[in-house]
Amino acid sequence: MSQRRRPTQVDIARAAGVSQATVSLVISGGKSSGQVADHTRQAVLDAAARLGYTVNAAARSLKGGRNRMLGLYTFEPVFPVDQRDFYFPFLLGVEEATAEFGYDLLLFSSVTSGERRIYSDGINRLKIADGCVLLGRHLDRAVLADLVREDFPFVFIGRREVPGVELSYVAPDYVDATRAMVRRLVGLGHRRFAYLRPADHQEPTRDREAGFRAGLADAGLPDQPVHEMPDADAELAALLGQCLADGVTALLVEPSEDDQAIVALDRVATDAGVRIPEDLSVAVLGDPAPTRPGPRRDWTRFTLPREDMGRSAVSLLLELLDADTGPRQLSVACTPVDGDSVGSPR
Repeated sequence: MSQRRRPTQVDIARAAGVSQATVSLVISGGKSSGQVADHTRQAVLDAAARLGYTVNAAARSLKGGRNRMLGLYTFEPVFPVDQRDFYFPFLLGVEEATAEFGYDLLLFSSVTSGERRIYSDGINRLKIADGCVLLGRHLDRAVLADLVREDFPFVFIGRREVPGVELSYVAPDYVDATRAMVRRLVGLGHRRFAYLRPADHQEPTRDREAGFRAGLADAGLPDQPVHEMPDADAELAALLGQCLADGVTALLVEPSEDDQAIVALDRVATDAGVRIPEDLSVAVLGDPAPTRPGPRRDWTRFTLPREDMGRSAVSLLLELLDADTGPRQLSVACTPVDGDSVGSPR
């Protein structure tokens, strides 16, 4: 028995009593489809449903219509599907918001030559989707510039800067959150601070550092030392000892995405007999990743509304698609968490 032939737009046109051009307008979903009367459009859709016609999403996208698919791409080597992963709540928010708006979500995780790539042989792999949410710390800024130049709609989760272009993003307000943390510590009586940050000094780190200096200025205090997080425990122990010798009573620490910075600090302080917060108050500028089993210290910190940021990224992306506006940026407030790692200085 021969295989049944798939229905075509010619079949739909014959069944609905309209021209093939009208069917093409309705199926494409592009701007010109608005020229078709509502009753004619419904007749075409009914005929397509009766015949079992399915739209080729990739082909419809190439014709300029919407296929109601949004993409999600991360520059990190492993997709954030583990609940303990720093990125997982972002993914959850993106997925829920995409479903609520009636879109499908396409996860891009292709690897070429051992590397995650958006472009292959000059072709943008993301174009099968109407637009894309991007995230990740280890990004390729040249690729972001290429996406902007070809006018592909995307929203980055996190503030990112690319020379010569303006990006759309949803980012936590690290400046204000860090500034508020300094003000809180000053209110407890602290006057000698140190800030411990990662070595790569990307935009989130620069924002936190700006908030650190703004908080000091608010209190009329001079600039305080900023240190890079050492790789080895011995170096971290020496740095911790130097801070205490210099009279530092409050340490602000930027967490790494894998929690290693906070884990190392806790371990080194314990081994050195430094009590937190009795000997040294420690404030964490973000969310320590929940990677370790068992009890964890309740760090004084601020937390990022990561799931809400994922939702906001989808909303912003759809606004860009609908309004065809220029790049937009959204700053989201962080939430302070009391914890038990800060107190009044000795």
